[in-house]
Amino acid sequence: MIFESLLPEVEKLSVAERLELIDKIWDSLPPTLEAAEVPDWHIAILEKRLADANANPGDGIPWRDVMDELKARR
Repeated sequence: MIFESLLPEVEKLSVAERLELIDKIWDSLPPTLEAAEVPDWHIAILEKRLADANANPGDGIPWRDVMDELKARR
């Protein structure tokens, strides 16, 4: 795969540069994906996380609380 040839170059980037790359890749994705474009392993992880959330509804942290904590750290 092409990813293996890119990985050594990506690993040379700083953490900040890698995060910027992730952001650019994320932004390059189309707003919606066809089901066939989502890998089976992604679906499996999402199904597991949904099952965990349903089984333990009180374990999560509201997104707003997470964002507030991250902003406070800055």
